[in-house]
Amino acid sequence: MSAPDSTPQSAPDIQREIEQTREHLGQTVEQLAAKADVKARAQAKVAEVKTRAQVKAAEASERVRRNEAVRRDWPLALIAGGILVMGAALARRRRTA
Repeated sequence: MSAPDSTPQSAPDIQREIEQTREHLGQTVEQLAAKADVKARAQAKVAEVKTRAQVKAAEASERVRRNEAVRRDWPLALIAGGILVMGAALARRRRTA
């Protein structure tokens, strides 16, 4: 805005000043909206990354649990396989004897 002076302004001068002020205000509002939008986008990105990290952590945790279960069950499977092999060998031996 122009500094107030003691000379009266004409109607076109006042109208021109009003239009300049409106344009300046519009630009200011656009700049503020852009700043707010960036913040909102950044927050959305943080939420997205956080969600992805939680999903990955849950998947990794599940894989660890499954691997531990397989490791615990592996010796049992070997014992069961050994018993089956011994049973088959004994059955074969009885048939041939």
